[in-house]
Amino acid sequence: MFKTMCIFVALIVLLYFNFIMSRPQNNRKISSPPLMQGFKPFGIPRSALETVMLTYDEYEAIRLLDYEGLMQEQAAEHMTVSRPTLTRIYESARKTIARAFVEGKMIVIEGGNVEFGQPWFRCKRCFKLIDGLENHVQCKGCKTYCNDELTPINKL
Repeated sequence: MFKTMCIFVALIVLLYFNFIMSRPQNNRKISSPPLMQGFKPFGIPRSALETVMLTYDEYEAIRLLDYEGLMQEQAAEHMTVSRPTLTRIYESARKTIARAFVEGKMIVIEGGNVEFGQPWFRCKRCFKLIDGLENHVQCKGCKTYCNDELTPINKL
């Protein structure tokens, strides 16, 4: 009786962790962050807009499939994910973009479970992308020049 009860409790604990505790996502490989931080509808002040978030991996899926014209298998290899995972990411991106377009919302591109091949930074003043500190040169619109003006986009 005690042995049966222990097996039953162990089975319940196992089922609980399988249903409640999902496995962590693997990082999706992104070649580079987007040039922009997002988009906003024309003619509406930013303060009056609601936002939707498009993650870096969703942006990369749109870039690879729609802009670069890759097949899903090729794009999945670039991002180091399975083809079904890429399809889910792409579908989520399309829904986010459609919602922003139809409802007049601002799109902010950030976050996600991503991995860049190298450190990327954005200038706090002019928002220019810099691929590594060694490539940092003074921006045309910036009066000062130091690494304090850079915001890291990713952490390696």
